[in-house]
Amino acid sequence: MPANASPRSSDSNTASSSLHAAVADDFAAVNRTIKEQLASRVPLVETIGQYIIASGGKRLRPLLVLLAARALGYQGDKHISLATLIEFMHTSTLLHDDVVDESHMRRGRATANDAWGNAPSVLVGDYLYSRSFQMMVEIGSLKIMGILSGATCIIAEGEVQQLTNVGNPDVDETVYFETIQGKTAMLFEAATHSGAVLAEADPQQEAALQLYGRYLGLAFQLVDDLLDYQGDAKAMGKNVGDDLAEGKPTLPLIQAMAAGTPDQARTIRQAIRQGGLERLDEVLAIVRDTGALDYTRARAEEMSAKALEQLDFLPPSRYRDSMADLARLAVERQH
Repeated sequence: MPANASPRSSDSNTASSSLHAAVADDFAAVNRTIKEQLASRVPLVETIGQYIIASGGKRLRPLLVLLAARALGYQGDKHISLATLIEFMHTSTLLHDDVVDESHMRRGRATANDAWGNAPSVLVGDYLYSRSFQMMVEIGSLKIMGILSGATCIIAEGEVQQLTNVGNPDVDETVYFETIQGKTAMLFEAATHSGAVLAEADPQQEAALQLYGRYLGLAFQLVDDLLDYQGDAKAMGKNVGDDLAEGKPTLPLIQAMAAGTPDQARTIRQAIRQGGLERLDEVLAIVRDTGALDYTRARAEEMSAKALEQLDFLPPSRYRDSMADLARLAVERQH
Protein backbone atom coordinates (compact mmCIF):
# COMPACT_ATOMS: atom_id res chain seq x y z
CA MET A 1 0.00 0.00 0.00
CA PRO A 2 1.43 3.45 -0.86
CA ALA A 3 2.62 5.55 2.04
CA ASN A 4 -0.02 8.17 1.39
CA ALA A 5 -2.80 5.61 1.60
CA SER A 6 -2.19 4.67 5.22
CA PRO A 7 -5.17 4.98 7.59
CA ARG A 8 -5.56 8.35 9.29
CA SER A 9 -4.56 8.26 12.94
CA SER A 10 -7.06 9.59 15.45
CA ASP A 11 -4.56 9.76 18.28
CA SER A 12 -1.70 12.19 17.70
CA ASN A 13 0.01 11.13 20.93
CA THR A 14 0.13 7.52 19.75
CA ALA A 15 1.59 8.65 16.42
CA SER A 16 4.21 10.74 18.20
CA SER A 17 5.36 7.88 20.42
CA SER A 18 5.42 5.37 17.56
CA LEU A 19 7.56 7.54 15.30
CA HIS A 20 10.17 7.89 18.05
CA ALA A 21 9.98 4.17 18.82
CA ALA A 22 11.21 3.25 15.35
CA VAL A 23 14.62 4.80 16.12
CA ALA A 24 14.59 4.59 19.93
CA ASP A 25 18.20 3.40 20.26
CA ASP A 26 19.47 5.96 17.78
CA PHE A 27 17.50 8.70 19.55
CA ALA A 28 19.05 7.73 22.89
CA ALA A 29 22.48 7.89 21.26
CA VAL A 30 21.71 11.38 19.96
CA ASN A 31 20.72 12.53 23.45
CA ARG A 32 24.01 11.18 24.84
CA THR A 33 25.98 12.86 22.06
CA ILE A 34 24.23 16.18 22.67
CA LYS A 35 25.38 16.12 26.30
CA GLU A 36 28.92 15.16 25.31
CA GLN A 37 29.20 17.84 22.64
CA LEU A 38 27.88 20.57 24.96
CA ALA A 39 30.98 20.24 27.11
CA SER A 40 32.86 23.53 27.36
CA ARG A 41 35.65 24.99 29.47
CA VAL A 42 33.31 27.95 30.06
CA PRO A 43 30.59 26.85 32.53
CA LEU A 44 27.99 29.36 31.33
CA VAL A 45 28.13 27.95 27.81
CA GLU A 46 27.28 24.51 29.11
CA THR A 47 24.62 25.81 31.51
CA ILE A 48 22.69 27.77 28.90
CA GLY A 49 23.14 25.08 26.27
CA GLN A 50 21.75 22.40 28.56
CA TYR A 51 18.91 24.67 29.65
CA ILE A 52 17.63 25.36 26.16
CA ILE A 53 18.16 21.80 24.89
CA ALA A 54 16.37 20.33 27.92
CA SER A 55 13.44 22.75 27.64
CA GLY A 56 11.19 20.27 25.87
CA GLY A 57 10.08 19.99 22.28
CA LYS A 58 9.87 16.95 20.03
CA ARG A 59 13.39 17.23 18.53
CA LEU A 60 11.83 16.71 15.15
CA ARG A 61 14.81 17.77 13.07
CA PRO A 62 17.26 15.22 14.49
CA LEU A 63 14.47 12.65 14.37
CA LEU A 64 14.09 13.34 10.65
CA VAL A 65 17.79 12.70 10.06
CA LEU A 66 17.54 9.34 11.79
CA LEU A 67 14.36 8.27 10.01
CA ALA A 68 15.57 9.39 6.57
CA ALA A 69 18.88 7.57 6.88
CA ARG A 70 17.36 4.40 8.29
CA ALA A 71 14.54 4.39 5.72
CA LEU A 72 17.24 4.02 3.07
CA GLY A 73 19.04 1.23 4.91
CA TYR A 74 21.91 3.21 6.43
CA GLN A 75 23.97 1.00 8.77
CA GLY A 76 26.77 3.30 9.94
CA ASP A 77 26.92 5.62 12.94
CA LYS A 78 27.50 9.05 11.40
CA HIS A 79 23.76 9.72 11.40
CA ILE A 80 24.05 10.21 15.18
CA SER A 81 26.51 13.08 14.73
CA LEU A 82 24.47 14.49 11.85
CA ALA A 83 21.28 14.46 13.93
CA THR A 84 23.10 16.09 16.86
CA LEU A 85 24.55 18.93 14.82
CA ILE A 86 21.15 19.58 13.23
CA GLU A 87 19.72 19.96 16.74
CA PHE A 88 22.54 22.35 17.64
CA MET A 89 21.79 24.44 14.56
CA HIS A 90 18.11 24.56 15.51
CA THR A 91 18.84 25.42 19.14
CA SER A 92 21.15 28.26 18.14
CA THR A 93 18.37 29.78 16.02
CA LEU A 94 15.98 29.55 19.01
CA LEU A 95 18.46 31.44 21.20
CA HIS A 96 18.90 34.14 18.58
CA ASP A 97 15.18 34.34 17.75
CA ASP A 98 14.19 34.87 21.37
CA VAL A 99 16.59 37.80 21.63
CA VAL A 100 15.36 39.35 18.38
CA ASP A 101 11.70 38.86 19.34
CA GLU A 102 12.34 39.97 22.94
CA SER A 103 10.56 36.79 24.06
CA HIS A 104 10.15 35.91 27.72
CA MET A 105 8.58 32.46 27.45
CA ARG A 106 9.21 29.39 25.32
CA ARG A 107 7.59 25.99 25.85
CA GLY A 108 6.06 27.17 29.08
CA ARG A 109 9.14 28.49 30.84
CA ALA A 110 11.50 31.46 30.80
CA THR A 111 13.63 31.92 27.72
CA ALA A 112 17.42 31.87 28.10
CA ASN A 113 17.61 35.61 27.38
CA ASP A 114 15.04 36.24 30.11
CA ALA A 115 17.05 34.15 32.59
CA TRP A 116 20.62 35.19 31.67
CA GLY A 117 20.31 38.22 29.41
CA ASN A 118 20.65 38.90 25.69
CA ALA A 119 24.43 38.87 25.33
CA PRO A 120 25.02 35.40 26.84
CA SER A 121 22.14 33.98 24.79
CA VAL A 122 23.51 35.33 21.51
CA LEU A 123 27.04 34.17 22.26
CA VAL A 124 25.98 30.66 23.30
CA GLY A 125 23.92 30.52 20.10
CA ASP A 126 27.10 31.36 18.21
CA TYR A 127 28.93 28.62 20.11
CA LEU A 128 26.33 26.00 19.15
CA TYR A 129 26.53 27.05 15.49
CA SER A 130 30.31 26.74 15.63
CA ARG A 131 30.12 23.35 17.32
CA SER A 132 27.72 22.14 14.64
CA PHE A 133 30.23 23.03 11.92
CA GLN A 134 33.00 21.23 13.79
CA MET A 135 30.86 18.10 13.79
CA MET A 136 30.00 18.63 10.13
CA VAL A 137 33.69 18.50 9.24
CA GLU A 138 34.09 15.28 11.23
CA ILE A 139 31.35 13.61 9.16
CA GLY A 140 33.57 14.20 6.15
CA SER A 141 31.00 14.71 3.38
CA LEU A 142 31.53 17.79 1.22
CA LYS A 143 28.00 17.40 -0.19
CA ILE A 144 26.45 17.41 3.30
CA MET A 145 28.55 20.43 4.22
CA GLY A 146 27.22 22.17 1.12
CA ILE A 147 23.60 21.36 2.01
CA LEU A 148 23.90 22.53 5.61
CA SER A 149 26.04 25.62 5.00
CA GLY A 150 23.62 26.69 2.29
CA ALA A 151 20.71 26.07 4.65
CA THR A 152 22.18 28.35 7.31
CA CYS A 153 22.28 31.24 4.83
CA ILE A 154 18.68 30.66 3.74
CA ILE A 155 17.51 30.38 7.37
CA ALA A 156 19.21 33.67 8.22
CA GLU A 157 17.62 35.33 5.18
CA GLY A 158 14.23 33.98 6.25
CA GLU A 159 14.63 35.44 9.72
CA VAL A 160 15.61 38.83 8.30
CA GLN A 161 12.70 38.69 5.88
CA GLN A 162 10.31 37.95 8.75
CA LEU A 163 11.74 40.93 10.64
CA THR A 164 11.14 43.22 7.67
CA ASN A 165 7.58 41.86 7.38
CA VAL A 166 6.69 42.95 10.92
CA GLY A 167 4.11 45.73 10.91
CA ASN A 168 3.61 45.44 7.14
CA PRO A 169 0.01 44.60 6.19
CA ASP A 170 0.93 44.50 2.48
CA VAL A 171 2.76 41.16 2.80
CA ASP A 172 0.99 38.75 0.44
CA GLU A 173 0.72 34.96 0.45
CA THR A 174 3.70 34.53 -1.88
CA VAL A 175 6.02 36.51 0.39
CA TYR A 176 4.61 34.70 3.42
CA PHE A 177 5.47 31.29 1.96
CA GLU A 178 8.95 32.50 0.96
CA THR A 179 9.48 33.61 4.55
CA ILE A 180 8.37 30.39 6.25
CA GLN A 181 10.27 28.32 3.68
CA GLY A 182 13.43 30.08 4.83
CA LYS A 183 12.93 30.45 8.56
CA THR A 184 11.27 27.08 9.28
CA ALA A 185 11.01 24.61 6.40
CA MET A 186 14.63 24.94 5.32
CA LEU A 187 16.06 23.12 8.33
CA PHE A 188 13.45 20.34 8.02
CA GLU A 189 14.49 20.03 4.37
CA ALA A 190 18.20 20.05 5.22
CA ALA A 191 17.65 17.33 7.84
CA THR A 192 15.97 14.87 5.48
CA HIS A 193 18.15 15.82 2.51
CA SER A 194 21.42 15.35 4.39
CA GLY A 195 20.14 12.09 5.89
CA ALA A 196 19.44 10.82 2.38
CA VAL A 197 22.89 11.85 1.15
CA LEU A 198 24.52 10.12 4.13
CA ALA A 199 22.66 6.93 3.19
CA GLU A 200 23.84 7.28 -0.44
CA ALA A 201 20.31 7.58 -1.83
CA ASP A 202 19.76 7.39 -5.55
CA PRO A 203 18.89 10.75 -7.20
CA GLN A 204 15.13 10.12 -7.17
CA GLN A 205 15.05 9.16 -3.49
CA GLU A 206 17.32 12.05 -2.56
CA ALA A 207 15.01 14.53 -4.28
CA ALA A 208 11.95 12.91 -2.68
CA LEU A 209 13.35 13.16 0.83
CA GLN A 210 14.43 16.74 0.27
CA LEU A 211 10.88 17.65 -0.78
CA TYR A 212 9.36 15.61 2.05
CA GLY A 213 11.27 17.72 4.57
CA ARG A 214 10.30 20.96 2.82
CA TYR A 215 6.58 20.19 2.73
CA LEU A 216 6.61 18.85 6.28
CA GLY A 217 8.26 22.03 7.55
CA LEU A 218 5.72 24.18 5.74
CA ALA A 219 2.86 22.14 7.24
CA PHE A 220 4.25 22.56 10.75
CA GLN A 221 4.66 26.33 10.38
CA LEU A 222 1.20 26.75 8.90
CA VAL A 223 -0.33 24.93 11.86
CA ASP A 224 1.80 26.99 14.28
CA ASP A 225 0.42 30.15 12.69
CA LEU A 226 -3.11 28.74 12.81
CA LEU A 227 -2.82 27.80 16.49
CA ASP A 228 -1.77 31.34 17.34
CA TYR A 229 -5.42 32.26 16.75
CA GLN A 230 -7.18 29.18 18.10
CA GLY A 231 -4.74 27.24 20.23
CA ASP A 232 -4.49 26.47 23.94
CA ALA A 233 -2.03 28.87 25.56
CA LYS A 234 -1.09 26.46 28.36
CA ALA A 235 -0.45 23.58 25.97
CA MET A 236 1.52 25.72 23.51
CA GLY A 237 3.69 27.37 26.16
CA LYS A 238 2.95 30.75 24.60
CA ASN A 239 0.05 33.16 24.56
CA VAL A 240 -2.71 33.11 21.97
CA GLY A 241 -2.25 36.20 19.81
CA ASP A 242 1.52 36.46 20.25
CA ASP A 243 2.01 36.83 16.48
CA LEU A 244 -0.52 39.65 16.35
CA ALA A 245 1.09 41.33 19.35
CA GLU A 246 4.37 41.37 17.39
CA GLY A 247 2.70 42.66 14.23
CA LYS A 248 3.46 39.51 12.21
CA PRO A 249 1.31 39.18 9.05
CA THR A 250 0.80 35.40 9.03
CA LEU A 251 -1.53 33.50 6.69
CA PRO A 252 -4.69 33.72 8.85
CA LEU A 253 -4.43 37.52 8.72
CA ILE A 254 -3.40 37.65 5.06
CA GLN A 255 -6.35 35.48 4.04
CA ALA A 256 -8.78 37.34 6.29
CA MET A 257 -7.83 40.61 4.59
CA ALA A 258 -8.28 39.01 1.18
CA ALA A 259 -11.66 37.40 1.97
CA GLY A 260 -13.15 39.96 4.33
CA THR A 261 -15.07 43.18 3.81
CA PRO A 262 -13.19 46.46 3.38
CA ASP A 263 -13.94 47.31 7.02
CA GLN A 264 -12.63 43.94 8.22
CA ALA A 265 -9.49 44.32 6.12
CA ARG A 266 -8.99 47.81 7.49
CA THR A 267 -9.25 46.55 11.07
CA ILE A 268 -6.62 43.89 10.47
CA ARG A 269 -4.30 46.26 8.64
CA GLN A 270 -4.43 48.63 11.61
CA ALA A 271 -3.82 45.76 14.05
CA ILE A 272 -0.74 44.61 12.11
CA ARG A 273 0.68 48.13 11.92
CA GLN A 274 0.11 48.84 15.61
CA GLY A 275 0.98 45.44 17.08
CA GLY A 276 -0.24 44.73 20.59
CA LEU A 277 -3.42 42.97 21.61
CA GLU A 278 -5.88 45.86 21.93
CA ARG A 279 -7.88 44.55 18.95
CA LEU A 280 -7.35 40.83 19.54
CA ASP A 281 -11.04 40.01 20.07
CA GLU A 282 -12.02 41.83 16.87
CA VAL A 283 -9.28 40.12 14.88
CA LEU A 284 -10.15 36.66 16.27
CA ALA A 285 -13.76 37.17 15.19
CA ILE A 286 -12.71 38.29 11.70
CA VAL A 287 -10.30 35.42 11.02
CA ARG A 288 -13.00 33.01 12.15
CA ASP A 289 -15.90 34.60 10.25
CA THR A 290 -13.98 34.99 6.97
CA GLY A 291 -12.94 31.33 6.93
CA ALA A 292 -9.26 32.29 7.20
CA LEU A 293 -8.58 29.62 9.81
CA ASP A 294 -10.17 26.92 7.65
CA TYR A 295 -8.16 28.19 4.68
CA THR A 296 -4.90 28.03 6.65
CA ARG A 297 -5.66 24.50 7.82
CA ALA A 298 -6.46 23.46 4.25
CA ARG A 299 -3.08 24.77 3.07
CA ALA A 300 -1.38 22.86 5.90
CA GLU A 301 -3.21 19.68 4.88
CA GLU A 302 -2.12 20.29 1.29
CA MET A 303 1.53 20.46 2.38
CA SER A 304 1.12 17.33 4.52
CA ALA A 305 -0.37 15.44 1.56
CA LYS A 306 2.54 16.52 -0.65
CA ALA A 307 4.99 15.28 1.97
CA LEU A 308 3.21 11.92 2.09
CA GLU A 309 3.40 11.58 -1.70
CA GLN A 310 7.21 11.73 -1.55
CA LEU A 311 7.33 8.66 0.66
CA ASP A 312 6.10 6.48 -2.21
CA PHE A 313 9.69 6.62 -3.51
CA LEU A 314 10.99 4.82 -0.40
CA PRO A 315 10.86 1.08 0.25
CA PRO A 316 8.29 -0.07 2.82
CA SER A 317 9.66 -0.01 6.38
CA ARG A 318 8.71 1.03 9.89
CA TYR A 319 10.87 4.14 9.34
CA ARG A 320 8.79 5.18 6.35
CA ASP A 321 5.65 4.48 8.37
CA SER A 322 6.92 6.79 11.11
CA MET A 323 7.60 9.52 8.56
CA ALA A 324 4.03 9.12 7.31
CA ASP A 325 2.75 9.37 10.90
CA LEU A 326 4.77 12.54 11.36
CA ALA A 327 3.28 14.14 8.23
CA ARG A 328 -0.21 13.44 9.57
CA LEU A 329 0.70 14.54 13.09
CA ALA A 330 1.83 17.90 11.68
CA VAL A 331 -1.77 18.87 10.93
CA GLU A 332 -3.56 16.95 13.70
CA ARG A 333 -1.72 18.46 16.64
CA GLN A 334 -3.25 21.00 18.97
CA HIS A 335 0.03 22.56 20.22
